[in-house]
Amino acid sequence: VVQLVEFGGGSVQPGGSLRLSCEVSGYVENRRCMAWFRQAPGKEREGVAGLSTLGGTTDYATSVKGRFTISQDNAKTATYLQMNSLQPEDTAMYYCAASPWCQATVAGRLSANKYNYWGRGTQVTVSS
Repeated sequence: VVQLVEFGGGSVQPGGSLRLSCEVSGYVENRRCMAWFRQAPGKEREGVAGLSTLGGTTDYATSVKGRFTISQDNAKTATYLQMNSLQPEDTAMYYCAASPWCQATVAGRLSANKYNYWGRGTQVTVSS
């Protein structure tokens, strides 16, 4: 079993930054792929960033590329999402997710139905 707990959400003005943290516990084999997803009210859950914990490969949704960075600590006990140049459209509940397998395509690695373990989420609100 993998347990995920997100931290770091909050309210920020447009152009601001936030850093989300996801504390991870459980078998390493069950979390070879980590990702951050977000879901705004009335919208589907969207993959924003993914990370292969073994090889370090990262993937990003087009909407956040160049603004968001996913990373992990050396002990692989935490995954982070650094979010810069935040815009109102980034407002959503952000979720950390883990999977024992990394899909072969970017679309697969950012697809919510490919992830087995989920945190409860942390709210990010961007407004002036």
